[in-house]
Amino acid sequence: MVLTERQRSDLHAGIYEYLLSRGPDYAVAAEAFAAASGVTADDTNCNDDDNENTNNDNGDDRKKSRRSSGGGGGPILEKKWTAVPRLQRRVLELERQVATNARLHAHRTGGAADGISGDGLTNATMIPGRERRMLPRPPATHTLQSHSAVVTSVALHPVYTMAASASEDGKIILWDHESGEYLRTLRGHTNVVTSVDFSPGQGKFLASTSTDLSIKIWDVKEFTCVRTLRGHDHTISCVRFVPPPIGALFLENNQQQQQSNGGSEVSGSGGIDPSEAGSKFIVTASRDATVKFWDLETGFCDHTISDHSDWVRCIAVRGAKSIMTGTSKGDEQGEQISSSSLALVATSGNDRTIYVYDANDKRTKVCELRGHDHVVEALSFLCSSLLPQKGSSAPSKASSSSSSTNSTWDYLASGSRDRTVRLWTVANGGSCLMTFRAHENWVRGVLVHPSGNHILSCGDDRSIRVYDIKSNRCMRAIEDAHPHFVTSLSMHPTLPIMVSGGVDHTVKCWQLD
Repeated sequence: MVLTERQRSDLHAGIYEYLLSRGPDYAVAAEAFAAASGVTADDTNCNDDDNENTNNDNGDDRKKSRRSSGGGGGPILEKKWTAVPRLQRRVLELERQVATNARLHAHRTGGAADGISGDGLTNATMIPGRERRMLPRPPATHTLQSHSAVVTSVALHPVYTMAASASEDGKIILWDHESGEYLRTLRGHTNVVTSVDFSPGQGKFLASTSTDLSIKIWDVKEFTCVRTLRGHDHTISCVRFVPPPIGALFLENNQQQQQSNGGSEVSGSGGIDPSEAGSKFIVTASRDATVKFWDLETGFCDHTISDHSDWVRCIAVRGAKSIMTGTSKGDEQGEQISSSSLALVATSGNDRTIYVYDANDKRTKVCELRGHDHVVEALSFLCSSLLPQKGSSAPSKASSSSSSTNSTWDYLASGSRDRTVRLWTVANGGSCLMTFRAHENWVRGVLVHPSGNHILSCGDDRSIRVYDIKSNRCMRAIEDAHPHFVTSLSMHPTLPIMVSGGVDHTVKCWQLD
């Protein structure tokens, strides 16, 4: 051991002070140690004495007081001895936190962050070419408990680490899914809250529906209800923000409007500014067998669809996508809007038929999909942002991958009480691509993975299942994901997080590996 002269004198003073503090039984040992090391009583607590004025008349008294009291908290040697394991524990906690953060943000660096892979391995030990599949794995990172009844719907904020849950207790609760902390409760509905959905873009608003026949729009920043819409004649089952069309003026002028309005989110007339909401309309489904489109600015029903013959239970929406096409390297690039680029709304329910509509324009019907033998409980397009996106399909080596991307963009998944999950394509009139029969009870929630390679589902068999589209099989099952039926799922399109809600009154957060 190599110590400096100052460190050696501090160590001797600490040992001598410790021996003195042990009482008369150690007095002989203390004097022997003092004689051998040359330390004196005045050398004890030397670290504290260095900061004192040596000319202070009460200095000697304070030294005697510190020696008799052990420096205000025991001899310095004892304090340093106990500090070592405490610091070791802190180092271990920080190392675990670093590993957790590396896994959480590994998607931003293509599968590894700060030299640590998604599995906690260093880059040197990773398998070459291995990519994270971003699939849920047990156990759940957090179990969020505050509801007093069944959790009916969950949603993830597009920007912040915030999750919203709706329940039969009439409350909407906001959570921090990263820390597992409770944030706020939104109260306003007088009966079961059936569905929640964050607005696209910045997620400044939250829409909710209830069996009290009302639709409420909440300001997420102020935690207040800014608009209540009424018009359905029976239970409102689901709500979604309608994706804006390509070239929407309110999106292009969003920044200018924010500056001119001073960042206000609600117009003076009480309407909601589409540039702040990232959408001009919301769409709702009801037990009165109708689907209604609502204008957020005026608060009035803009359009009603009555194609369904029974309870409409679920809605799925897909954002618009522009396809850039060209014939050769020297040709000018022109923009072409194809059928696969439309913003779509899909609806279904007790009549077992899935209707797909153009979300904008005249809300014309795109296709009808039939095949389920029981009530359809859930629908999902590819999990992605609802804001318009741009793609490339220029003839090149990437044309095959572009074609694959366009085909996944047309995916629509459905879950039914017939215990099946079906994958459809809405292109060319729509058709069923494959059927998965892994659940042992009703399927209550379904998602198409952002990669387009997997489908996730949950159901009344208390499980969450992951299907591989390429191999047409169930590749992972999280049995007993909740102690009771699993009612809903939500996955973030870019962050590695998924949340689920259940009949057990809880919301669970799942990390994606």
